[in-house]
Amino acid sequence: MNINSKVLALKYRPQTFDQLIGQEVVSETIINSIKANKIPNAYLFTGIRGIGKTTVARIVAKSLNCLNGIENICKDNLCESCDSIANSRHIDVLEQDAASKTSVDDVRDLIEFSRYGPTSAKYKIFIIDEVHMLSKQAFNALLKTLEEPPEYLKFIFATTEIKKIPITVVSRCQRFDLSRIKSTDLFEFIKKIKDKEKGKASDDALKLIVKISEGSVRDALSLLDRALLSLDSDKELDLSAAQKIFGYFDKSQLIDLFELVLKGEEKKVIEIYRKIYDQGVEPKIFINDFLELIYYFKNINSLSLESTNFSLNDYEFTKIKKISHNLDGQTLILFWQFTLRTLEELDIVSNQNLSIEMFLIRLMHLKSLKLKDDFSIRSDNIQSIEKKDESENIKNVIKTDTINQIKSVTQEKKIKLEIEKEIKAEQKVLIDSFDQLINTCDKKKEIKLKYELEKNVSLVRFEKNRIEISFNDDLDKNFVKDLSLKLFEWTGQRWIITFSKIKGELSIKQQKKNKKNELIINAKQTELYKNVAEKFPDANLIDINSLKEKD
Repeated sequence: MNINSKVLALKYRPQTFDQLIGQEVVSETIINSIKANKIPNAYLFTGIRGIGKTTVARIVAKSLNCLNGIENICKDNLCESCDSIANSRHIDVLEQDAASKTSVDDVRDLIEFSRYGPTSAKYKIFIIDEVHMLSKQAFNALLKTLEEPPEYLKFIFATTEIKKIPITVVSRCQRFDLSRIKSTDLFEFIKKIKDKEKGKASDDALKLIVKISEGSVRDALSLLDRALLSLDSDKELDLSAAQKIFGYFDKSQLIDLFELVLKGEEKKVIEIYRKIYDQGVEPKIFINDFLELIYYFKNINSLSLESTNFSLNDYEFTKIKKISHNLDGQTLILFWQFTLRTLEELDIVSNQNLSIEMFLIRLMHLKSLKLKDDFSIRSDNIQSIEKKDESENIKNVIKTDTINQIKSVTQEKKIKLEIEKEIKAEQKVLIDSFDQLINTCDKKKEIKLKYELEKNVSLVRFEKNRIEISFNDDLDKNFVKDLSLKLFEWTGQRWIITFSKIKGELSIKQQKKNKKNELIINAKQTELYKNVAEKFPDANLIDINSLKEKD
């Protein structure tokens, strides 16, 4: 294949440690170990996608088998060994994808192949990509060979999910965690690639590519490749064009929208959102960018322009800082929670666009609302309250859904605290018997707790804030924790729940069953049943419903 026809991610794949970016510590450690002839039995490279795990594995294979040695490793004019490894055709360097060969039989074949020494190189090397995909049996089959391989055999593993690899395997490897590439390093790298390809792209467009790639070199090169092919050779890729190609939009629009939300200008907010939507921005992308913006508003004073990963330019950074002076953290945290909830709702609505518009409208009202259990407080609809009528007005607030205008913030906070106290007092439930506990579970819709109490629990003793029970094997393992939390929530007091070896009373279900059996036995002694049984020998009495006498 002509090198010019390759995609950028393959065309500019690093061939030596010098060409790697962002992995200087890893490179230096490996080079030093090879020079000191302290080469581990197995290397394990882990990290996110596209940061060079497989690339580093191939470079390590070259470093171990280069005919010129590690001191004079090939850079331009590749020796036969390095050239074969680079083109994946070296007879002693086997590269295998664990995603397609996961079974224990595949590993056994690998171990059998390892019994023979290298043909033309110093080391026989097995590179296994996505090693976490191997089965448990395959890992176990590999353990002994991995711990004490022949001197000529080396393993190199690469994975994106280190937690899926058994610890027994990890402990037998020299592990290297490859880090995300820093934004500035990645920006300089793709800028050089752009110049080599004689492409035309503005710095702002390249910064957008860096942001989207999230530290992955392969993602950045793939996006650059796509962007350069999307425009004619005589046109420059600017930020506006890049946003259209990648489905992103100008952050300044979102900042303007956020400012209007804070001002409560509903019509203008919807207009700006519809412009953003018409640019082809998906609702989920909009919500995620909105979350990112809330984060910047909350933490702007502790951030620098560089730490925003090129998400903001100078103008946007300054504007956010200016607006944030008039915002309190509580409002932003409320916005964050509400936006996350809306993100979940998008999966269950058919028209996500309309859902976003309603989200923005609710957000404008949310700024002036402080929600409680069954009432709300609107700060913009509040009328002044004189001190002499303050206590009386607080009680009226609890019965209604809004309170009137408050003159000062201090006075408003005091009223809210009083409201909370009275509401908590009203919500307390008095539970002084086991039957009352079951009835409370029924009223509070705690069906699972009610079921456990009736079927799997036998009461031994019930005292104030203390319940002693015995139980059967079917009792849920989280029963005590769940019941304790609910009792504290309902009564406002701590309860002690203990298990007893004493058998205790029969469970409610068993008591009802025994009573039912007793009624059936008594009914079978009546003349009515005997007459029915005589006329219908196959009849059987299975249930009895007692009817209350009419007045």
